Amino acid sequence: MYSPPRIRNRRHDCRAQVQSRLASVDPSLSLNQNLYLLLRQHFPADPDTAWLVLPDGRCLRYGDIDATTACYAGALHSLGIGHGDRVLAQIDKSPEALLLYLATLRLGAIYVPLNTAYTPTEVAYFLGDARPELFIARPDREATLSEAAQATATTLLTLDGSGQGSLRERVDQATPLEAVTTVSGDEIASIIYTSGTTGRSKGAMLSHNNLASNALTLRTLWGFVGSDVLLHALPIYHLHGLFVAVHCAMLRGIPMLFLPRFDPGQVLTHLRSATVMMGVPTFYTRLLQTEGFDRASCEHMRLFISGSAPLLAQTWQAFYQHTGHHILERYGMSEAGMIASNPLAGERLPGTVGFALPGITLRVCDNTHRPLPAGQTGVLEMRGPNVFQGYWQMPEKTASEFTNDGFFISGDLATLTEDGRVSIVGREKDLVISGGLNVYPKEIEEAIDALDGVNEAAVIGVPHADLGEGLVAVICVTPGSALDADSVIETLKASLAGFKVPRQIYSVDELPRNAMGKVQKNILRERYAETFCA
Repeated sequence: MYSPPRIRNRRHDCRAQVQSRLASVDPSLSLNQNLYLLLRQHFPADPDTAWLVLPDGRCLRYGDIDATTACYAGALHSLGIGHGDRVLAQIDKSPEALLLYLATLRLGAIYVPLNTAYTPTEVAYFLGDARPELFIARPDREATLSEAAQATATTLLTLDGSGQGSLRERVDQATPLEAVTTVSGDEIASIIYTSGTTGRSKGAMLSHNNLASNALTLRTLWGFVGSDVLLHALPIYHLHGLFVAVHCAMLRGIPMLFLPRFDPGQVLTHLRSATVMMGVPTFYTRLLQTEGFDRASCEHMRLFISGSAPLLAQTWQAFYQHTGHHILERYGMSEAGMIASNPLAGERLPGTVGFALPGITLRVCDNTHRPLPAGQTGVLEMRGPNVFQGYWQMPEKTASEFTNDGFFISGDLATLTEDGRVSIVGREKDLVISGGLNVYPKEIEEAIDALDGVNEAAVIGVPHADLGEGLVAVICVTPGSALDADSVIETLKASLAGFKVPRQIYSVDELPRNAMGKVQKNILRERYAETFCA
């Protein structure tokens, strides 16, 4: 496994701080820094305390977690999964999916979740790159994915949204594995794939300490207490739902109302039993459109948190006027977990993401990595125990993303006030965040360029009240060709995940370019900024 020595040496102080903090929680954690062990230390004293409460009334309890994950760990072990092995999962949200994640942690293996919208073509890339020992898919996709699994000599098992499949059969027959594998804090707990500007996805390697330090900080920063109940309507294939939400709840030993997906009606029903909800901006725009969502339905709520995409100031204001709650917006990314947050106690300003989390240093720099004065726009750089260990099997790329003094270059354009409040104003790397999901235009542009009659395409993100940003494709067709937008969209759906398919397509004679011949996407963003405003 690749571990960039230059960067790790510069993180010595951060690691020491995390190890000291973990040891203060429990002395055994100074020897074994497995994240599962940290989570287990915080299970409530009463084993009957609810852990996951499902819409149908079923309840999994904290007292069940250790024995059940031991069975899952035993099943994985029987398949040859051990310390450092990758477990790739493209499965629906379910209690069993969460138990699989925890079992992978306790084995010292590496959990690699994939968006359930990825097509078989996309999944084949991840199999080839991660080279997992085990791939778990939904039963209805087993036939279409078996060839890709065989090509990488990967064992393929299944798990559906109700917890059934060949994995569950293995678990039911397994001998429980009680041990929690000893790992160092710098060892990798999970790989989260995030798209690159070249279209090639990169696997961000997050260590046990990366995840532990972030979770411990957020538990305190956002004021979690034993009486809280978390409404969990997020997917668990990315950092927000799997790490931020789940870890915060488990480190306080509180129940999660575990919804399979975001459904405004279901959320409205369960709000009356919850105190905290984490969501993406789309959640809040859709709740505002839901009949019956008002101040009375939120009277038991302590905190609404938003992230994964920019929250429009008008949405923030409308939510406050409708409910009396100021949404707490925060900022994070796959490579660093949570980075900044508006305060729990203090002014939450719409359009800003608050202040650096404790232990994290932020700076805004020019292209030579020289810090800029307050108020000036530059690239946000960061250093702290949350920052990832590097990109899987990409040592050169990893090295290029860090400065000589150990700061990670986020690629996000930001401003800092004198007192340290952060505002994200753009993205240097052209990333689009739509509905809380990261989309890089290059991959989509290449798919469009390959279509008959297309000369060139540019894909941009423009403001969208529901999704944060909506995808727009601007296409220059070859002379004599006609553009059928609906046909283009349908063709793209066959090879790209749905969230990557543009929602609007425009035809132009030529794309705007600068003196160097580069397409000026800033002009396109201005030109089509009102696309979704009608």
